[in-house]
Amino acid sequence: MKLTVLGAGCWGLTLAKLLSGNFEEICVWGRTQDLSEELIKYRKTSKPLEVQLDDNVQITDDLKKAVRASEIILLVVATSGIRPVCRQLKEIGLSDNQILVNLSKGLELPSLKRMSEVIKDELPSSKLALLSGPTLAKEILNGCPTGACVASDDMQTAEFVQKHLSVPSKFRLYTNSDVIGVELGGSLKNVIAIASGFADAMKLGDNCRGTLLTRGMAEIVRVSTVLGANPSTLYGLSGMGDLIATCSSPFSRNFSVGYMLGQGKKIDDILKELGSVAEGVKTSKALCELAKKLGIEVPVSSAIYEAVYTDITPEEVLNKLMNRKLKKEDEYQLK
Repeated sequence: MKLTVLGAGCWGLTLAKLLSGNFEEICVWGRTQDLSEELIKYRKTSKPLEVQLDDNVQITDDLKKAVRASEIILLVVATSGIRPVCRQLKEIGLSDNQILVNLSKGLELPSLKRMSEVIKDELPSSKLALLSGPTLAKEILNGCPTGACVASDDMQTAEFVQKHLSVPSKFRLYTNSDVIGVELGGSLKNVIAIASGFADAMKLGDNCRGTLLTRGMAEIVRVSTVLGANPSTLYGLSGMGDLIATCSSPFSRNFSVGYMLGQGKKIDDILKELGSVAEGVKTSKALCELAKKLGIEVPVSSAIYEAVYTDITPEEVLNKLMNRKLKKEDEYQLK
């Protein structure tokens, strides 16, 4: 059985390492400019994470070769690359039994579409699932256990992916039919993770972190339920579980972005220093545009959007959030 991983970044390589015992063959595809000589020759990378891939893993920049005869294809490219890659897959032509599993978390700009919507635009007849949950790559590489969920409109597809991507004692997967909830929970929490890192850098304390996570979760629920998500999904692995992990770990790229913003650094310098994609940066813009379109208040997310895209100081961000008009909590949870 063959697995294809589209995307040779940290998460893609981590998955290739994690799942090497589940498949006879794994093929990792990346753009030519993204494949280092070290990775091609030795199946190894040392930046930004150290990963040594197993002998059954191949590396290629040939997309057609990568997906040929593969039962499961993991989409682990940046959200901005999902549509272009799907267009290439459309030209190649996928068979009816090949399953696409999206692991990219974010919203497309300027369309504001979820990634599953983008994939269906380009590959309307494809078998599609998505995987989301608390999955910090560094911890998984260190052998730490975690759980995540596989969502699909077709439960047979979800169960097939669950069976073949679960790893005993390390990677426990649950199925879920709420595609919208799973997808939005995993995408929108990245913005709140930036807020958490921001507060940590300013040494605002654990009370503040608790407040941010709670109010941030309220924003995620308000937006997601209006779009059709089941609220209970958002308090599961892809929502609350992922939120807790990414809002409290220096291994989270979004947390790291927020931490450096809280130190007063500018976003261009931060992304250059980080050397990898932090989806929460663009998602903050998409989320604020989406919330405005829906007529929903998202003060924490709006503050992060300002911190990322304007010259506002960390102190001004804090003051704007803390000195807003006072409200009732119960009337504000889902409104």
